[in-house]
Amino acid sequence: MDRIKMTAPIVEIDGDEMARVVWKMIREELLLPFVDLNTEYYDLSIMNRERTCDQITIDAGQALIRHKIGVKCSTVTPTVQRMREYPLSRMWKSPNGTIRALLDGTVFRKPILIGCIQPLVRNWKKPITVARHAFGDIYHGTEWRITGVEKAELVLTDRQGQTVRRTIRDFDDPGMVQCIFNEDRSIASFAHACFQYAIASEQDLLFSAKDTISKTYDAGFRDLFQSIYETFYREEFLRLGISYVYRMIDDAVAKTVQSEGGFIWALKNYDGDVMSDLVAGAFGSPALMTSVLCSPNGEYLFESAHGTVKRHYNQYLKTGEIRINPIAMVFSWTGALKKRGTADGNPKLIDFSRMLEESCIETVNNGIMTADLANLIEGKMLSLVSTGEYIRAVYNCLNQKLTR
Repeated sequence: MDRIKMTAPIVEIDGDEMARVVWKMIREELLLPFVDLNTEYYDLSIMNRERTCDQITIDAGQALIRHKIGVKCSTVTPTVQRMREYPLSRMWKSPNGTIRALLDGTVFRKPILIGCIQPLVRNWKKPITVARHAFGDIYHGTEWRITGVEKAELVLTDRQGQTVRRTIRDFDDPGMVQCIFNEDRSIASFAHACFQYAIASEQDLLFSAKDTISKTYDAGFRDLFQSIYETFYREEFLRLGISYVYRMIDDAVAKTVQSEGGFIWALKNYDGDVMSDLVAGAFGSPALMTSVLCSPNGEYLFESAHGTVKRHYNQYLKTGEIRINPIAMVFSWTGALKKRGTADGNPKLIDFSRMLEESCIETVNNGIMTADLANLIEGKMLSLVSTGEYIRAVYNCLNQKLTR
């Protein structure tokens, strides 16, 4: 069979540890036999970020701006422990956070539904897509450790040098203080991305925050969302028969658990970080969660929602065994290839990507899976396999589809 040609490249961003090992397996065993891959490659492994003083992350983000579509492997975000482990000269920022900020993007995370894996919330029948704002909050905040009797103040200085001071806390004992921020233009980009995604997928949109407690910060999000909806999107939502609603986050959590799913849930940066993992776990596993970063200018970066799987990597270094579920990583590739095929008018690439996704799901439904998925399945004869064996089973299923 002739390999499918790609007329334009996608940006390929490599990562770390176990994810990097499996990434290579997917590329060589499920993609290259069928597709003449056209990629612009960037190595964002932690030591290459160290060697380049993290310039490689900026270069990858700029390549995304040029080519519009990319796919990313999971990367290590350094901690104090990681700095000693590798070692590193400094605690480099999260590559995901850097690229999100560069593109002013919004992250949409959506579970992969497999028939034999039932959600823990039994009334969930349709995917819940979590839209996470990718700017500000604690990820770009400033914080201090208070060591004794100190006064913490918030000082605002305008262009003329006039200042306003507000006391945060008069400390008479050790503690902590933190300052976070956001910007209207970033919130507006987030809102536009959410409304446009809802229209494209014809799904209801829910935004939630805690405006009763945070009467300026969270209320600012609420008001901008409502204003943008009324000005730009209300008529189109009504025409499509979909809805936009704001709810406080505690109410939204309760309503989400009671729902059957099938909507988009927009959240601030930290809220989205937490709730996307909650939704992933309740639907089955973070390794069954797709993730795409969408920018207002039309850039798309597809990635898996889980991390570099350090525990399995340590085991792999000792034994050579690989026993993690690669489905989300496969779907990051198929998402990027489908988007490239759509942009370039390449139906063969779109059909291949769709059939590869179907092959991943059919293989699990046929009882062939890695051990991490076995605990999610009730009353079925299973064949537990290694990652390599699962990939080969997917290859066989895919090859039969393409041959037919």
